[in-house]
Amino acid sequence: MLLQWSPYSSEAELLQQFDDIGSHGTKVIIYNLWLNDGDNLELDFDRDPADILIAGDRKKINTRPVWKTLNEQHIANLFHYSLRVYSSILYLKMPENFRIILRGQVVRPHNIVDDLKHFVYIHYKPQAGGSVQGQTVITIGFLKEAPHVNIYGFNVYHKNRLILPFWQVVSYISWGRGVAGVVPADFIEPTHNKDFERTSLFQKLELRLKEMTREYWDTHCELIGYQKEKPQSKVTTLDSSLCKQNKSEQGSHAKRKENEFINLQKAKKQIITIPSKQVIDLESINLMHEYRKLHAKCLEYQKNEEELNLKVTQLRSKIQEARYEHKRLLAEL
Repeated sequence: MLLQWSPYSSEAELLQQFDDIGSHGTKVIIYNLWLNDGDNLELDFDRDPADILIAGDRKKINTRPVWKTLNEQHIANLFHYSLRVYSSILYLKMPENFRIILRGQVVRPHNIVDDLKHFVYIHYKPQAGGSVQGQTVITIGFLKEAPHVNIYGFNVYHKNRLILPFWQVVSYISWGRGVAGVVPADFIEPTHNKDFERTSLFQKLELRLKEMTREYWDTHCELIGYQKEKPQSKVTTLDSSLCKQNKSEQGSHAKRKENEFINLQKAKKQIITIPSKQVIDLESINLMHEYRKLHAKCLEYQKNEEELNLKVTQLRSKIQEARYEHKRLLAEL
């Protein structure tokens, strides 16, 4: 089977490939590459003799000209095209007696935490069904190049292996730029294609990371020159129809106020009071009503979530069946 699907025609030639890796290790051999319309290989071996790059145009960065090179050469951009850069962040901690050699040169491991400034550690304990499902320590901070980079997101690892590189949990408008972090998420099982199922634990993690990003931004943005957003004043605005109605009622309202003032003068200093216990009871009743409404909404959302998760599972199953059928038809063809 190896001889059939490899570039080697004899067993001796195949076994000879193990001579330069010693008593243990894994060698990856890439061959039979396709050519694009311009008769160029889909992988670029010529631009960097110590790397393997994806051929084609690079992602364009829309930023100020003085910051353009800084953004294009950042690891968050390079890992899309460079096998060496991607391999450097593949493991959160490089295992002992282990190294990656690419085109004859060792890949130096790179920890994103080393690229952060003003970083903090946050202890996170995900829960499901009223019980704790695990715990982890999330590191969050500003990239050292902030505020000059349009880069943000979290590197999510599962059992030391990178699953989601620079996962953008927020779409920033005026906040979140430059905020990055590292998340060891061993409590969530990845899929076979190195992604995560949209489980309730995953969705809770996503929501918590959004909250962390917002909280961190609000407390640290001034350290790198940004201005904290001023809280909006709580002013109740009326729509146009209500304003017109108020204008028509201003006359009767003023007259009613005048009558109330006259009646108040007649009552002299008589004061009607509500016992404090009654006030507390009224507040308790209002809180109970509000709680019941929120609880009903929560149950509704949970039901919708379960239905959506079921649909996702069914769709994934259908996709997998379609893939198997596609492979079978190709084999027959």
